[in-house]
Amino acid sequence: MKNKSQTAHLVKYFGLSTGILLLVSSIIGTGVYKKVAPMADSIGSPELVLLAWLLAGIVTLLGVLTVAEVAVLIPVSGGSFSYLEVMYGEKTGYFFGWTSFACIQSASVASIAYVFAQSLHSISALPSLGGEWETLTVLGIFTPFANLGVKMVAVALIVLLTAINYRGVKQGGRVSIIITVLVVVSLLFIVLTGLSMGGGSMENIAQTATTGSAAGTEGNQSFLKMIFLAMLAAFWAFEGWINVGFVGDEIQNPQRNIPRILIFGTLIITGIYLLVNFTYLYVLPIDNIIAVAKQDNGIAAVEVIRKFAGPGGVLAISLLIVITTFGCTNATILTAARVYYAMAKKGLFFKKAAEVHPKYHTPANALVMFAIWSCVLVFSGTFDQLTEMLVFVQFIFYGLVIAGVFVLRKKMPDAPRSYKVLGYPVVPILFLLFCAGLLVNTVMERPREAGIGLFLMAIGTPFYFLFKKKNVVDEG
Repeated sequence: MKNKSQTAHLVKYFGLSTGILLLVSSIIGTGVYKKVAPMADSIGSPELVLLAWLLAGIVTLLGVLTVAEVAVLIPVSGGSFSYLEVMYGEKTGYFFGWTSFACIQSASVASIAYVFAQSLHSISALPSLGGEWETLTVLGIFTPFANLGVKMVAVALIVLLTAINYRGVKQGGRVSIIITVLVVVSLLFIVLTGLSMGGGSMENIAQTATTGSAAGTEGNQSFLKMIFLAMLAAFWAFEGWINVGFVGDEIQNPQRNIPRILIFGTLIITGIYLLVNFTYLYVLPIDNIIAVAKQDNGIAAVEVIRKFAGPGGVLAISLLIVITTFGCTNATILTAARVYYAMAKKGLFFKKAAEVHPKYHTPANALVMFAIWSCVLVFSGTFDQLTEMLVFVQFIFYGLVIAGVFVLRKKMPDAPRSYKVLGYPVVPILFLLFCAGLLVNTVMERPREAGIGLFLMAIGTPFYFLFKKKNVVDEG
């Protein structure tokens, strides 16, 4: 006889509006506050910075328009794991799920939670051990006791949000909705106050930087390289757009709502990013923004607010960053654990992760496992390296999912499609061309990060055979 945890099911909680808010909360994190500074440094022109944001939004939209068709055909929890399994077979789906657990989603949670703790630290200094504890290493690589106060707060945040989502998707979803509304309203308030009383000028938008990495650079090849580097920075701010597929089982009327959630959510986010970054570049000259990129803990949004709102404004924006990272961490925890739940149901992950809590109707064990590994990454001190290679690893699977729309057209030609890719086949082909360029450029320019990502994917191989062997034994 099956117990209650085996017969319980997930609740269809997310409608169109709540789904859009979940997508927005999954994406808007640290990038909207910080990325304009390194982008300005790499490209040296406010107009080109805004162009890079627009192009990143367009490329993301190309992916969204394609993935929407896939998500409608396969509206189940697990997102890319489920998509890739149907498209290419079990192994491909497994390696996405494993890589998500090993570095993609877990590193995202660890790094965003860390920025949350750093923002609190900027408001009120958190304790540290000091002395030799700060430099004590494990295996000559990790420094688990460095900046311990910040790390403990990051871990506490992960534990708290896991507990909230453990007790029910409504609780987790409500937290995301409340925070997302607050963040979006606050960002629009920054735009209105910055443009009306920030003391900026359109001359700031038109000027070219005299400092920074791009100063004095000439030639079409350098120009394209600078645009590409700026877009790479922007893509971190768009990371998470595919996450709505992780809760496919919990979306009402998925055939109708999933495409709308993806498309409307992406357009809203792109619009917000363009407005907010225009405000930054309007208020502060680009050389001032580039100077922020050279600071160890500099945040462009803080410096913009400091110019026209003083210390009170700095406190307010710091609190907003705390709230934003709180919401983004929550949304990532809520969605990511569904991947391991879906994997475990198919015998491709730890068996306990497949159980739904009999009272709260959540993938409780999957949430706990994900939280534990995310906390380990916080203490390992390796989350910065994982973040650098995260885009590279993620785009491998983005490319496979997008290419899969052609596979599904052949494998499932007669399947009803309430939504089809707009501009097929041009839209998916354009995304794939960009994806190939990103992967090749990363291997050439960032071989270390690419190598780490591929290594973390590869170590999932022995676990795959272990899970398969255990599954055979259990069935026997």
